[in-house]
Amino acid sequence: MKKFNRVFTVLIFIFLYVPMAVLIVASFDTGKSLAGFEGFTMQQYVRLFKDRTLLKLLGNSILLSVLASSIATVFGTVAAVGINGLNHRMRKTVMTLTNIPMTNPDIVTGVSLSLLFIFIGTKMLGIRNSLTFWTLLIAHVTFNLPYVILNVMPKLKQMDPSLKDAALDLGCTPLQAFCKVTLPEIMPGVASGAIMAFTMSLDDFVISYFVSGTGFVTLPVQIYTYVKKPLQPKVYAMFTLLFLLILVLMIVMNLLQARGMKKRSAAHAASK
Repeated sequence: MKKFNRVFTVLIFIFLYVPMAVLIVASFDTGKSLAGFEGFTMQQYVRLFKDRTLLKLLGNSILLSVLASSIATVFGTVAAVGINGLNHRMRKTVMTLTNIPMTNPDIVTGVSLSLLFIFIGTKMLGIRNSLTFWTLLIAHVTFNLPYVILNVMPKLKQMDPSLKDAALDLGCTPLQAFCKVTLPEIMPGVASGAIMAFTMSLDDFVISYFVSGTGFVTLPVQIYTYVKKPLQPKVYAMFTLLFLLILVLMIVMNLLQARGMKKRSAAHAASK
């Protein structure tokens, strides 16, 4: 059984990462066909960094992802602290409602937010072009919030509540106790939530497609128009860079989680 599980796991990893390996190899290929590797070159990356249109779209995506993940991290952390302070039954109910956006199909979320923004902008505010950068930002913050809450909540549950009580007894205000005691303890979860929110925002296409206007377009939305015709090899180079960026962020997130677990283990051993 163990041998079967190992073989099955290897097959899953092959299925997941072989397409990415093909993409990376294609970004260094002199030919335009994926049928065979004709020769090594860095020209695709040179052409990429000379293409102002693609770089602008990439900049739009990174700007949106940074803003959305930052806002979602702040609001999500505060929301997680508030949810953690509820009684068990109420906390379970709120967490169920919080997890719905993650299980809800993206196309349903995208269409719903689009109709909401159009109704508010056109019917209530009288704005002709109701889908702008701000509606895109609000949509990204909305679907990022559950991921931040989901990462912060376990850290709050693992935290010793007596630490905050001790800080309050020693004269700290609730805000000071949060900044000096609670926040450092849950920081690995906050950082993991921020990284996950950034990656989800950077990668999102479906929701962005429905809530973005013509004035601000992200890279995934624009790439959709490219798949209708043969992709230029420089796009493979951009995909490779994005994959490496996400890979680095995932490694950092895992290191932060491992550091947090090691710190808790050391504190638990010292308390004994």
